[in-house]
Amino acid sequence: MTQKVEVHLEDDLDGGPAEDTIIFTLDGKDYDIDLSATNAEKLCEALRPYAEAGRKTTRSSSPLRTRASSSAPDTAKIRAWSKANGYQVSDRGRIHQTVQDTYNATH
Repeated sequence: MTQKVEVHLEDDLDGGPAEDTIIFTLDGKDYDIDLSATNAEKLCEALRPYAEAGRKTTRSSSPLRTRASSSAPDTAKIRAWSKANGYQVSDRGRIHQTVQDTYNATH
């Protein structure tokens, strides 16, 4: 039996289609938010003056798009497993949490 699962991101602000997941930290807490290109740009524009005035830390090389983690999943293994099991995942970028959860449940 073949299964095909498609994951469509939904903009967390307005419910429309999302093209990007933004990862950021505020008050020591990490957040992920799925946004359309327009809303992602609005967030970046709003935060840019603060990022430019702030100091970079060793925790993250970019204030918005990356997050360092010692417990980061092995995305190469998850992508290979996902493709072999009929999931549609891109070669780059974030792997949807539903796919990661399914992978983790089977391993």
